[in-house]
Amino acid sequence: MLDTAIFAGGCFWCMVKPFDTYPGIKKVESGYTGGHVANPTYEQVKTGTTGHTEAVRITFDPDVVSYADLVEIYWHQTDPTDAMGQFQDRGDNYRPVIFVKNDEQRQIAEHSKQRLAASGQFDQPIVTQIEDAQPFYLAEDYHQQFYKKNPARFAMEEAGGREQFKRDHWQK
Repeated sequence: MLDTAIFAGGCFWCMVKPFDTYPGIKKVESGYTGGHVANPTYEQVKTGTTGHTEAVRITFDPDVVSYADLVEIYWHQTDPTDAMGQFQDRGDNYRPVIFVKNDEQRQIAEHSKQRLAASGQFDQPIVTQIEDAQPFYLAEDYHQQFYKKNPARFAMEEAGGREQFKRDHWQK
């Protein structure tokens, strides 16, 4: 039986590729979650007034890849010390959040966050939030699989600090 996970870590364009090719992951969808407007559009969300966060919903086979593995992949895509966005993406709609759908996911995410904080890898506190999952609304078609559809634009987005941060903090 397939399962789902929802992660927010800045622009959803940059959150798809790291998960998309991992064994056991069946689908990675860009969308919006956590807000107070039903079926928001990108134009609404980017104003920062809907309360939504850009996120990815991952459908995976837990017999191949565990939720704990996904959380670990997630940490390596984000700056867990930056609560006000990620890299060049600023604002509440780009904040880092692990959205959990049940107690098991919450326990795994909390334990992983505690391990990361205790690791000493970062000089600042780990501020990524762990919140209950809210309705997830798919982003418009042109946002889905953006890294494949628009490789040049995607490369510019990745160059906005995310890749350098990953080299500086995760590839030690």
